[in-house]
Amino acid sequence: MKTKFILPILCFVPMVATASSVYRTEVVNTSVMYTPSGIDDNALARTRRFYIGGMFNWTMWQDFTSDNNIEIHGDNTTSYEGFVGVRLYDTFRMELNYVHTDAQWDGLTLTGDTAMINAILDARIDNIYRAVRPQYIVPYVGFGAGMSWNMKNNDTELDKQFSPVVAALAGISFEFNSVFALDFGYRYLYMFEPGVSAIENFNPTAHQFRVGARISF
Repeated sequence: MKTKFILPILCFVPMVATASSVYRTEVVNTSVMYTPSGIDDNALARTRRFYIGGMFNWTMWQDFTSDNNIEIHGDNTTSYEGFVGVRLYDTFRMELNYVHTDAQWDGLTLTGDTAMINAILDARIDNIYRAVRPQYIVPYVGFGAGMSWNMKNNDTELDKQFSPVVAALAGISFEFNSVFALDFGYRYLYMFEPGVSAIENFNPTAHQFRVGARISF
């Protein structure tokens, strides 16, 4: 064999060996933390859908004059309430409240257990707010409706044991993080006639100033 063919043959041998090798690929799984995109109106609600909390209420019961000119003067009382809620969107939530009250007007005392459903709008700035997340101060407004189970007290006779209740509310939440928030609010409460026999067409109304806390999960 001539020597001029030896060099090309030696160069060709490594190429053949490489071509005959079996290539193997290995898939490496790495953990990736999921973060909501933050560009839609449900980003916060996905991670903190539900919440629970409680409120302290300072209530101013309003004076009332009946059709037969009987006048009663409302007193100030305090009460507590608990609630559970669900965020349907970042800016809209539904809430179920239970409130126990002892309302007073002069010598008249009306004790009630009230359950209400509230619809609440949170004033978040949506996409703009998420650019500087979190938004610590969140104003809100809402309305509620429910039923009060009334009990007589101080020999007060009631014609109706159950009375419908409606409310309008507003306030400010201070959200320290996505879990814990403090609420400061106001609620106007209107109770349809509970049927106090001595006072015609008596519809109790009140201004309530509220403070409480909320935990989301």
